[in-house]
Amino acid sequence: MQVTETLNEGLKRGYAITVTADELDAKVNEKLAEAQPEIEMKGFRKGKVPMALLKKQFGQRLMGEAMQESIDGAMTTHFEESGDRPALQPEVKMTNEDWKEGDDIHVEMSYEKLPEIPEVDLSAITLEKLVVKAGDDEVDEALNNLAENAKDFEAREEGAAAEDGDQVVIDFVGKIGGEAFEGGSAEDYPLVLGSNSFIPGFEEQLVGVKAGEEKDVTVNFPEDYQAEHLAGEEAVFSCTVKEVKAPKAAEVDDELAKKYGAEDLDALKGQIRERLEAEYAGASRAVMKRALLDKLDEVVSFDLPPSLVDAEAKQIAHQLWHEDNPEVHDHNHGEIEPTDEHKKLAERRVRLGLLLAELGQKAEVEVSDAEMTQAVMNQARQYPGQERQFFEFVQQNPQMQQQLRAPIFEDKVVDHVFEQAEVSEKEVSKDDLQKAVEALDDE
Repeated sequence: MQVTETLNEGLKRGYAITVTADELDAKVNEKLAEAQPEIEMKGFRKGKVPMALLKKQFGQRLMGEAMQESIDGAMTTHFEESGDRPALQPEVKMTNEDWKEGDDIHVEMSYEKLPEIPEVDLSAITLEKLVVKAGDDEVDEALNNLAENAKDFEAREEGAAAEDGDQVVIDFVGKIGGEAFEGGSAEDYPLVLGSNSFIPGFEEQLVGVKAGEEKDVTVNFPEDYQAEHLAGEEAVFSCTVKEVKAPKAAEVDDELAKKYGAEDLDALKGQIRERLEAEYAGASRAVMKRALLDKLDEVVSFDLPPSLVDAEAKQIAHQLWHEDNPEVHDHNHGEIEPTDEHKKLAERRVRLGLLLAELGQKAEVEVSDAEMTQAVMNQARQYPGQERQFFEFVQQNPQMQQQLRAPIFEDKVVDHVFEQAEVSEKEVSKDDLQKAVEALDDE
């Protein structure tokens, strides 16, 4: 087998590979020898069929496998010996298309190799971590929101009319064509006006009613109503209003804390403070990650595989086009030509992607099975009722697995770099952190 270099230009490489007819013949004979003990043929005992007869019977069929294995073997050997890592799948084509048995095989292989990534002194990188402490005002605001969500209702003054947001306690009987229908009646039903929990148009007609009042509410069931026999039908509900209650926020006390699973109010405040500061820490990490990537992009420079940059630029252009044209949900549109700005952003992403991959490999960063399972579970929640099908889809789709694994790997590499870099903390206000986060979207 001969491998001859035909192109060496930047990261581009080309090779001519020749697999001789003798090598192919030897490969076919090797396959036949492996299979011979299990082959049965009329007139011969199992494993005793002559090699010449086997070759006549199966040689042609095995030639294709032998050719593919020989070419794959030559490529594997080349990459092992050269140390090259192709940026994308190498392009391989047979040049003597008029090949016939007994001829050598001539193949051309071309690819772009991944560049050599320069060493980076991570300890020389300086970063600033923004720290925000949750103030008492923010904790109190969160407590008041919890109290609002845990609101109760108390009776309005006698004769008071129901307002939007009030709770009315009603008995009702629903009829279609004068006949009561199954499931259309209830007693002492607490209905919050404006909650949209009843048929459209029902709650609005009860605004202004008073305790002790009777009112007929006429509505039309939606055409797509789940009960087909009611869909599109007009119904009249005879309602008796028993109580009209106004919303009242829960008291901020130990009882409120217990409603949310805390032992007492102080414990609930502690939980809120921790949650707020965890949110701030997440935002702060995003700001520091951007700062890190900016610094790495400044200090590291190397040649980039054009094919990777082109592919990334096209993907960026395509994604941004869809963001500007949200009404288009398919991909039946013309090709989106990347701009210079898209290409510049693609170069940054490819450069940083290759650098982080190299840093992760050297640091032996790995994504565990448990981390992958958690990522799949998080994604599966977006498809309620179809979680099992989503799990099976991921198991059978290596590309989807890579899409889920890549951001986990990147975050673990970034955390590794944070540990090596010199990080100083700076305490700032919530507003300052918010401005820093908003600045990320402006860049």
